[in-house]
Amino acid sequence: MKRTVCIVLGLLLASCAVYAAPPADSNWRAEVAAEMPLLGHRNWIIIADSAYPLQIAPGVETIETHEPQLEVARFVLGVIERSIHVRPDVFMDSELPFVSDEDAPDASAYRRQASDLLHNYQVVSEPHDKLISEANDAGNTFKILVLKTSGTIPYSSIFIRLNCKYWSDDAEQRLRARMQGSAAR
Repeated sequence: MKRTVCIVLGLLLASCAVYAAPPADSNWRAEVAAEMPLLGHRNWIIIADSAYPLQIAPGVETIETHEPQLEVARFVLGVIERSIHVRPDVFMDSELPFVSDEDAPDASAYRRQASDLLHNYQVVSEPHDKLISEANDAGNTFKILVLKTSGTIPYSSIFIRLNCKYWSDDAEQRLRARMQGSAAR
């Protein structure tokens, strides 16, 4: 009886230890690199601050990186740039320029560093709720990869909608114009 009680207590303690243990860190860099060949235009990668909500649309996958936000963004942009098939359309929250250092220490420094990192890209500002909604809607059909970071500046998430690298927006417009002209004949 005593032996059975000891075994049961041991199992209970072991299960509590397993339950309380933090999840093993994923190798998010390897996951991003492995996913990149599969991702294409209309997929999204979101480099999110730590309070970004866990979305439940079927195509949304969230990975906790435990890394600084701009380090994650630098890595992701590098992987995208090295790809042969996609380019980034970059979006940021329109609220970010109005976040004060008084309310969020280091907000100004974050904005400067983000601007330096993203200087080669046209960054479109849109309201935070609109960006989350667009990504969530896209997640009903396309893969959305959310990389949560250790960032603590509100409204600092970087939203990247992937676009085709070898087909420009101008080429798409010309194609649509030719198609429309052909249909009018």
